[in-house]
Amino acid sequence: MDIQYLLALQDFRNGMQDAWTPFMEFISNFATTYLILIPVFVYWFWDKRKGLYALVSYYFCMLLTPLIKLSACIYRPWIRDSRILPAGDSIKTATGYSFPSGHTTTAGPLAGGMAVNLWESKRTRWMSFLFAAFILLTGFSRNYLGVHTPQDVFVAITLSVLSLILTAKLFKYLDRRPEKEDWLLLGGFLLCWAGILYISVKAYPMELNEEGKLIVDPQKMMNDGYGDLGKVMGFIIARFVEKKWIRFQPLKKNWKTAVICLLGLIPMVLMKDFLRPALTGSLGSHWGKLLFSVIHAFYYIALFPLLLKLCGKSKALGGQ
Repeated sequence: MDIQYLLALQDFRNGMQDAWTPFMEFISNFATTYLILIPVFVYWFWDKRKGLYALVSYYFCMLLTPLIKLSACIYRPWIRDSRILPAGDSIKTATGYSFPSGHTTTAGPLAGGMAVNLWESKRTRWMSFLFAAFILLTGFSRNYLGVHTPQDVFVAITLSVLSLILTAKLFKYLDRRPEKEDWLLLGGFLLCWAGILYISVKAYPMELNEEGKLIVDPQKMMNDGYGDLGKVMGFIIARFVEKKWIRFQPLKKNWKTAVICLLGLIPMVLMKDFLRPALTGSLGSHWGKLLFSVIHAFYYIALFPLLLKLCGKSKALGGQ
């Protein structure tokens, strides 16, 4: 049924002469490249706790997704059935195994976290529907492009919902027992290293194609796993540093601080374009991706908030 569904979408796509393909590629790319900028901006400028809620939900998914993906080792649809022909350039960005959809487990907690935050006020509740719709559209785009099956997307959305629920319960628990956070951070850090060890030493399918080459190279498939677990490790380190020594709070909400926060988002994008290739080129894909993810998360969780705190001492901006 899943393959037939993808073939039906493929026939529709061909009938439309790929008219919708660029839009679906844009949705997929936005989910993994730019969507995170929204909760980060909220974290810096609007409400630290609400920004953290979406981000922590995201890190839960980043912890679970690679472990599930590299345990199940389910091949992509076009490997399972040669009739599936992914659209556009989507096959180039469809790294790793297929189950669950990594794009959806990125969009789910980030957009879902924003939807939950916006639901609290009747004035912004309509925006919650837009973020929820974006999650569904991201999942559908992965089916439309032919790089994921419906079950890949369904499980990814389920993981996203569970991460949002778990994060909400975690925040309530830490409100009552704030002294436990350091132990939870330490446990999460050790769990990340256990995950790195697990995906590095476990057995992977070693099936060969007709040319005698590996159908899927496990070493390449581990790249995203190292990167995702590195994001969680980077957050844990940064959260500990920020909580212990920085303790920033968003500045007064005015156009000057909004501009500063918007400018602070630019390095996040530039680091992906320049720092990540430099690190993977010098350290290799595994450790280069892991180190980049640690640096990237540390920048927006701790380093830029430190700069904001220093800016808060300026009378022109005014701290809270």
